[in-house]
Amino acid sequence: MHNNGYRWQVMEIRSFADYLRGLDDAALISIFTYRPDLVTPVPPDIASLAVRASSAPSLARAVDALNKWQLQVLEVCVILEEPFTEKEVAALTEKSALFLIPGLIERGLLYSDNDGLRTPTTLKDVLGNEISALGPSSMGKLKLKKLDEAPAASKKVLDAMVWGPPRGTIGDIKKPGAGVQWLLEEGFLIPFNQQTVVLPKEVAIYLRGNKVHRECETTQPAVTGDKRDQRNVQLAAIANIATFLRWTEEILNFWAQEPASALRSGGLGVRDLKEISLHLGVDENCAAFVAEISYLAGLLTIDPDDRILPTHQFDIWLTQSSSMRWQILASAWYSSSRLSGLVGKEGSKNVAPLGPELDRSNAASTRRLTLSLLRENLNIAPHFDSIFSAALWISPSKRSGGLHKDYILWTLREAEWLGMTGQGAISPYAIEFLEGNDVTAIDSDLPKSVDHILIQSDNTAIAPGPLEHEVAQELALIADVESRGGATVFRFSEGSIRRGLDHGRTGDEITKFLTKTSKTPMPQPLEYLIADVAKKHGKLRVGNTASFIRCEDSTLITQILGDKRLEILGLRKIAPEVLICGHDAAEAMNILRSCGYLPAGEDSRGLLLSGPRIQRAQTKARPPRIIGEFDRLNQNDIENALRALRTGEKSSRKQSTMRNIATEALGSLPRTTANETLDLLSDYLQNQPNKSLSIGYADNNGLVSHRIIDPLKLSAGSLIARDHATGEVQTFRIARITGVAAL
Repeated sequence: MHNNGYRWQVMEIRSFADYLRGLDDAALISIFTYRPDLVTPVPPDIASLAVRASSAPSLARAVDALNKWQLQVLEVCVILEEPFTEKEVAALTEKSALFLIPGLIERGLLYSDNDGLRTPTTLKDVLGNEISALGPSSMGKLKLKKLDEAPAASKKVLDAMVWGPPRGTIGDIKKPGAGVQWLLEEGFLIPFNQQTVVLPKEVAIYLRGNKVHRECETTQPAVTGDKRDQRNVQLAAIANIATFLRWTEEILNFWAQEPASALRSGGLGVRDLKEISLHLGVDENCAAFVAEISYLAGLLTIDPDDRILPTHQFDIWLTQSSSMRWQILASAWYSSSRLSGLVGKEGSKNVAPLGPELDRSNAASTRRLTLSLLRENLNIAPHFDSIFSAALWISPSKRSGGLHKDYILWTLREAEWLGMTGQGAISPYAIEFLEGNDVTAIDSDLPKSVDHILIQSDNTAIAPGPLEHEVAQELALIADVESRGGATVFRFSEGSIRRGLDHGRTGDEITKFLTKTSKTPMPQPLEYLIADVAKKHGKLRVGNTASFIRCEDSTLITQILGDKRLEILGLRKIAPEVLICGHDAAEAMNILRSCGYLPAGEDSRGLLLSGPRIQRAQTKARPPRIIGEFDRLNQNDIENALRALRTGEKSSRKQSTMRNIATEALGSLPRTTANETLDLLSDYLQNQPNKSLSIGYADNNGLVSHRIIDPLKLSAGSLIARDHATGEVQTFRIARITGVAAL
């Protein structure tokens, strides 16, 4: 049975191949437009194309591209006995199904034979065993009219099984209840095993009123939502864009100063994720998303030392216009196969931002689908259930278990963060982006940057708008962000001033910068704070021996030696003003700072090492690979593929014809010994050197194949000849040649 089934499938594929051979260029172009995987790469001939088009992966992709109504019609086609007619399809659905059949034929999911319509064999496996919750066909002929006279107990059983699942459980097949007993006797139930019965397909369809589906879903559900004013949508979106650009810059500047360490398995650890979420003032989901987009855009990488650092591409990105910077980030998100929403999701505890576990094959297609629905419903913030219902109708069949609600939800959330939407409705910037245009309107619509701050008496400063890049960079060195919003509040502290001094600023330079930048006078407490920290900074110096600590203040040296918190350093006094320890300079400085001291670095010549500590990865960015579907090909690519396919088909047909000639020639050859074969070949080489020959040639297993050759010369018991099948010169052993004939 297995062999018969195999032969039947091969015959079916050949029939499908014959159908494809009969198609004109326009029909093949149509198939390739819907199913680009069929010519990626281009198959060698039509037979290979038929095998690929009938394969389960290719058919699954084609089915995934169908909407709900198309899928329902296709399910009916698969359920019908082949060959079937359009009338039979309409009878089990409705008349409008006839308008969909040409589209299914264009996709290669149906094809016409002399007797009617057929489907590629593997399509049944792709759609599943119980299509539309229908069981197998009955082996015998059923009197379906008798179902109208079924006993009440039997009708109760049928009502429970008619819309699926078609399997029912009973106590014992040998002792069924009265209702089941009648159905088994009439053949309306099929015993599957000792405790299971199955409802035949014909019975279910009859009970469904000669329909396959409870309801034919011919139209897409409407997307409903709250109306939004276009101007308000634009204002909200541009605010989101400005915020996201600032988040990206802040997170990368933060890691440039204090790089995070990647986990051994790859990705960002929980502690580092919390740290950046606190720094940005957002929740961890949003922080993970900002980090992911920077990673995808190549602005961030994990270097060979497992440090998470900005790349030199970040410096280039900073010099570009706001619109270009946003488009780089939006493009990375739109085409990515990664889902940052998986971070922190219940049941996904091991999923880390920047890690390897975020890839999902249908992530990008879900984003495209969601944004296309938003685009079709302008100035509406859709209700989630309505947009999910519409998405489910457009894309009902997904290989990874159906369309995920979470994926749609995350897409809407991320689109709002990015400024693709404003107040839940699609923004004009997203529409321009989706049309492939440069979104230059962002540059003019973004709030104008300000070059000043307002210093308050409580050691805080207010930025009344987005700061100019240089001012923002400088302020980030000497102050911490306390709150964000329309105006950003910065706070000056001993730690923030020390950070500025560590980056090479002097106390006087910090004071001058703040005096120049602030529209309000600098309060005296802040001046005293800067002067006090600057006076202490660098009094204590650290260098490498493993490291040494030097201080001109012997009292401070004594204090450090007596500080029990510093015992970990293993300090040893080697001079009144010098201590040495086993830790390197960077570790020693970090420990001293954590205990409230203010050391500065020193080189071997005693010079103070205070300068920018902004770091960049020395390796190139390695954005994660994108796992995606086959993109639709442009017209030029399709025409080139078709030309290559037609050329390959001609070559295959020519080889097939020559093989047939060889078969006939070989069939008439008498068995010859090696000596007789050698004499015949010698004669052809001497008297008819340009003539092609047909030979039978045995392989290592004794199987004889037909070859068409151009003999070139005889040498040491072998024939050197050009094989027509490969076009290459090969060596054939005389002892393995079973016969020779002229063509």
